[in-house]
Amino acid sequence: MKSRTPVIFLVLALTLPLLAQNDSGSTVSKIVAMEKAWNQAFKLRDTKAIDALLADDVVLVNDDGSLQSKAAFLKLVKSSKPSSDEQVTPESIDVRVLGEVAIATGVFRSKGVENGKAYQRQDRFVDTWIRRGGNWVCASASATRVTG
Repeated sequence: MKSRTPVIFLVLALTLPLLAQNDSGSTVSKIVAMEKAWNQAFKLRDTKAIDALLADDVVLVNDDGSLQSKAAFLKLVKSSKPSSDEQVTPESIDVRVLGEVAIATGVFRSKGVENGKAYQRQDRFVDTWIRRGGNWVCASASATRVTG
């Protein structure tokens, strides 16, 4: 009777990368949806939704280089007026999954009216998502203003 062990290992060797790829694709879709949800929650000033998306120890780097904690960011969002942004989703987004970490990069263009003046801004962003307790949360986010 021949051993089936080599066949089982061969099947696993061929199948596991496909399963990992499917999981990665699912994670990419999830992270993209969470990025869009964050933008929409910001526009609506929905601090409860934003709170659920951000890790408690998140590090936020603003486009002016300043750092902000989760508590400070949520306080700012809560105290600000509802956004009149016409566009609140990323123009482009790419997600790389590295095990329990996903890095989202892209371009965000905001356009609207602020204090009676029309504005249009473009930022590049890098958001680092981590899987904690089976859920994805943003552990670090940064934005850099694109000029010119």
